[in-house]
Amino acid sequence: MANEANKMFTNPVVYAVPGMEAVEVRRNLVYHTLDDGTELTMDVYVPPGEARPGVFFIHGGPIPPDKPWRLVKDWGLFTSYGRLMAACGMVGVTFNHRFPGFDRFEESAASIAAAFAFVRGQAASFHLDPDRLAGWALSGGGPFLGPLLTEKAPWIRCLVSYYAVLDLRPLSEQIPGGLPGEIVERFSPVSCLPLEGYDGPPILIARAGLDWPWINTGTDGFITRALAANAALDVLNHPRGQHGFDVLDDDARSREIIARTVDFLKGHL
Repeated sequence: MANEANKMFTNPVVYAVPGMEAVEVRRNLVYHTLDDGTELTMDVYVPPGEARPGVFFIHGGPIPPDKPWRLVKDWGLFTSYGRLMAACGMVGVTFNHRFPGFDRFEESAASIAAAFAFVRGQAASFHLDPDRLAGWALSGGGPFLGPLLTEKAPWIRCLVSYYAVLDLRPLSEQIPGGLPGEIVERFSPVSCLPLEGYDGPPILIARAGLDWPWINTGTDGFITRALAANAALDVLNHPRGQHGFDVLDDDARSREIIARTVDFLKGHL
């Protein structure tokens, strides 16, 4: 498992397009300062031209405070996705948010909101259209799609979930004492879906068939409820994919899923 985790840190995603290495990158921009003085930073991958749509990559966790959480945006996973977005004509935004534990969702959510606000506030300098944005959550970043579904900001045009936590209830059952009910409700994207008449942004779910069962239980529940609510939903399943298949499984299905995700973003942004 340690070797697989190292690949997430160093290896790029298994899909590439021409021009990725020539992308302009604005690095280590301070987008928010926490109450204790900690500076949160982001990288913005800027394509040529004006008024481009943007894609925000929401990383997961928890990452304990003594681990190098400030380096997450520098993982091969995120640097390659940022370059991929810009090479495909979209602004890619990767950023660090402090997510030390499951009791700190609110703090992380506030930082993520600050990241959106910072980039939208400087949209012109990033060649960005601030009213055409997507949130792309991976792994433990899934809970932060909950507020995006609930708040229904008109500038969030679509959402993407890759092997992400979409229901905190299976996780809460594994934690002694569980998670507070209000946290489970607010940060379980499945709980943020209406029972019928969905009117939120289109959603793409990429599911890893060999993922941890408790993640797929939540993913499958989300898909069922989204369909019941008649949401605009695309589901891409990798039957033999691992958690992190976009880096770990260099095969045709991984590349197909990423390519179709790019097309989904272009179609909705």
